Amino acid sequence: MQTPDHEPIPASDRSTILERTLAGAVQDQRTVDAGRKSIAPLLDGMSFFDSVRHDDDRGSVTELYDPRWPWSTEPMVFSYMFTIRPGMVKGWGLHKLHEDRYFVISGEIELVLYDPRPDSSTCGKICKVYLSGHRPRLINIPRNIWHADHNIGTVEAVVINFPTIPYDHSAPDKYRLPIDTDLIPYDFGAAKGW
Repeated sequence: MQTPDHEPIPASDRSTILERTLAGAVQDQRTVDAGRKSIAPLLDGMSFFDSVRHDDDRGSVTELYDPRWPWSTEPMVFSYMFTIRPGMVKGWGLHKLHEDRYFVISGEIELVLYDPRPDSSTCGKICKVYLSGHRPRLINIPRNIWHADHNIGTVEAVVINFPTIPYDHSAPDKYRLPIDTDLIPYDFGAAKGW
């Protein structure tokens, strides 16, 4: 039997322990609505589309993108895959002419976004979204939103992007800031990247 390594609490103090500890606590905030749908705030113009994964005894098939889905009105014109090593950050990046549309195949990323758009109701706000290969879904990143992709998992993250315009090698629609910039109010701590 294990004995406590402290003096017994006098009976007169026991009645206040719960109140004192609760007074110093912070209650978790609600994260889903009554239908169990996430209520985490996104930046203006962002949305998710949950995909379908079919599993059987042989493996799985996951639908990545279908222009018939009631999600994006812009056609599929280009696609590419990128990876992020564990603990690394890709970003900050911004596109003036197109949206990114991410689908995480495997791994886990923390997508951090910053809205500098002066006419947006979320101007100046940071938004963090967690994406995983375990939950197949698309997310769009609107034009003129700074974003950085941080691999928070232990394996390489694999991401498919379906941007709304093809990549132009002669004039890339890509603007960059370092991940430790003072222009964006976010700190990745000890994570490395560019």
